[in-house]
Amino acid sequence: MVKSLPACPIETTLLYISDKWKVLILRELLTGTKRFSELKRSLAPVTQKMLTQQLRSMEEDGLLLRKVYPVVPPKVEYSLTPLGKSLKPVLDSMKDWGLARQKSFRKA
Repeated sequence: MVKSLPACPIETTLLYISDKWKVLILRELLTGTKRFSELKRSLAPVTQKMLTQQLRSMEEDGLLLRKVYPVVPPKVEYSLTPLGKSLKPVLDSMKDWGLARQKSFRKA
């Protein structure tokens, strides 16, 4: 869990989303609640261990909620908290920048 925040606002943002998988997990959960297996499939080639670590870290940071259903086999769902959803404009800007870069790269 984040104990204190850096003075630089960009560094603060990176503190929460600096890992490749965290950004991609956010992208997937912005479309709605997902089960672990759905996330793993859509984020291939992420390993189960890495996905579990990233999800736990994001839960500790308050970016997502983990809901466990008392059934066998276990059913676990992940969804974004309001804090996680508030990162949508950041991801939208990253997407827009990436699209512009792809277009200019193709022209070159």
